[in-house]
Amino acid sequence: MASLREDIAAFGQMKAELEASHFHEWVVFHCGRFIDAFSDFEAAATLAVDRFGNGPYLIRQVGAGPVQLPGGMIFRPAHALDTSGL
Repeated sequence: MASLREDIAAFGQMKAELEASHFHEWVVFHCGRFIDAFSDFEAAATLAVDRFGNGPYLIRQVGAGPVQLPGGMIFRPAHALDTSGL
């Protein structure tokens, strides 16, 4: 089974090469392999879902810094607010 850790490690190993050739593009990794680069997130996500279903796979923007959330902010997926299942 593919591991997201493999994809993250592969991205890290290729980071310099990706920054030189795909800066600010969105890249897809699956099973520890670089799949392709795209100019927008939607195109990357469409390919990933079409080819790999629910994953796991990694989609990252090359050269983007880490996302910092304020300490008081709580992340909750939208489906967690859905009360239709109650």
